[in-house]
Amino acid sequence: MSIFLELGQRPDEPGPPIHGPVSYPDDVEQRLAADAEKIIARYPQARSALLPLLHLVQAEDGCLTPAGIAFCARRLGLTDAEVTAVATFYSMYRRTPTGDYLVGVCTNTLCAIMGGDAILESLQQHLGIHAGETTEDGRITLEHVECNAACDYAPVVMVNWEFYDNQTPSSARDLVDGLRSGTPPAPTRGSAPLCTFRETARTLAGLPDPRQGSERVGEATLAGLRVARDRGMTAPDPDSPETTSDATDSQS
Repeated sequence: MSIFLELGQRPDEPGPPIHGPVSYPDDVEQRLAADAEKIIARYPQARSALLPLLHLVQAEDGCLTPAGIAFCARRLGLTDAEVTAVATFYSMYRRTPTGDYLVGVCTNTLCAIMGGDAILESLQQHLGIHAGETTEDGRITLEHVECNAACDYAPVVMVNWEFYDNQTPSSARDLVDGLRSGTPPAPTRGSAPLCTFRETARTLAGLPDPRQGSERVGEATLAGLRVARDRGMTAPDPDSPETTSDATDSQS
């Protein structure tokens, strides 16, 4: 018996070469250079700033472009090929234009069992697009995402990497309707208003977040902490000889 394995990208994954403008206007170049200087100054080696700089240029263009790749390369003393190799490795760097809101539906094991596949199918029908596509108004890009370590709140939908927990097909449709109408619901675990994709990218680049608010810890997360406290469970002291010995043994 023979088994055929088809390797490569999923059909809905943006994989074509990075395309778009090859250079920035002078005013944009100067503005980005000022931001880049602040970011690079935080690192002992300039090239360590590559990931945040990629977020910076993604905030400018809504995705990676040849202009953004070349900008990062010049600032860090790298080649365009070196920057592209890193940029195309990580899924958070987009290779196609992205809407104001990147809506990701977790379709990994637990979320799928709890209804994630049904949510994705419902949103595709409701928005009239497939995963990997953007609505005609440019407001929403839909995608399926891998596990985001929020299994205790499954099924989860993420919007610009903010969590919307315990979703259903109905609540997910209401969520995207709110995004399209300009009244985005607040994320489940934060009191700050939702940012657009480009605003989120600037924050991920390490630039100041203009929003006001605080994070909230969910009840499901606190449940495990309460059990641990009730049973007198504590984490090992990282400086104890036994912990140091165990860590050394695991590396050998």
